[in-house]
Amino acid sequence: MQLDETDHALIHALNIDGRAPFSKIADVLGLSDQTVARRYRRLRSTQAVRVVGQTVPWRVGHVRWYIRIKCAPATALPLASALAKRSDTYWVRMFSGGTEIGCVAQSHTAEHTDALLLQQLPRTPRVSEVTAHSLLHVFFGGPAEHLGLVETLTREQVARLQPETHPTDEVVVLDEADHRMLAVLEEDGRAGFAELAKATGWSESTVRRRLDYLHDIGALFYDLDMDIQLLGFSCEAMMWMSVSPAEIASVGEALAAHPEVAFAAAITGTSNLIASVNCRNVPAFYRYLTTRVAALKAINHIETSPVIRTVKRGATLVG
Repeated sequence: MQLDETDHALIHALNIDGRAPFSKIADVLGLSDQTVARRYRRLRSTQAVRVVGQTVPWRVGHVRWYIRIKCAPATALPLASALAKRSDTYWVRMFSGGTEIGCVAQSHTAEHTDALLLQQLPRTPRVSEVTAHSLLHVFFGGPAEHLGLVETLTREQVARLQPETHPTDEVVVLDEADHRMLAVLEEDGRAGFAELAKATGWSESTVRRRLDYLHDIGALFYDLDMDIQLLGFSCEAMMWMSVSPAEIASVGEALAAHPEVAFAAAITGTSNLIASVNCRNVPAFYRYLTTRVAALKAINHIETSPVIRTVKRGATLVG
């Protein structure tokens, strides 16, 4: 599948406001409503791009874990596929020649976490090691972040699409109807109010108010789940770094400013900083490591894990 300038502009627009009406996007881009709707349906049907609703974990009382699983090569793909089918996992990927799996798990309760980390994974045949790192702080990759891979719109166009929000530090208590609504949004961030009302048992007006509230305070945001290889980025890698506690913030903020970085966060464990990196190719990744990363002298140790296969992205099962 080839993406053209119109696709790139639509992707950039959706990254700014994933639930913006197609009519508004069309007006900003100078296209017809039908063209915008048709292009998005094509992108979504081919798993190239999908708008998904995501919550900021601590804002809704959840805990997010970054899990590393070392296993025998023959076990890796079946285990990764099983993890990808779980509703609480994201970014299930295989690293290091097929002997390591990395994934993100978001837990609603302590019991949920214990079942996965203490009971299920350690008992999986031919799994030699499981480590779990709790998310402490996100430097880049959350609400209102720009998509550095595709930035084609003018400042004026971006301003016209930018939704107004009023972020707070409030922790929102979710009920079962909220969870059902968010489950739908994880599959389709542009799901209609009628569909969300059916899932929750609320009226459409109640759904609209709840959705607007969660988004306005910054507990819910809309992300793009996309195949970056279609944009010409063939090299993905995770970087696991160790820095002194006094340097975590400065290094994390420096990584957040790198266009190669799609996600950067502080986590628990010996490797207390992680970053997900996208580069055009392996030589470009080498240049990135030996220039931008090498300039961060506070990094005491770094481990790079090239992605050899992605089984599940933010919400999309791949393959």
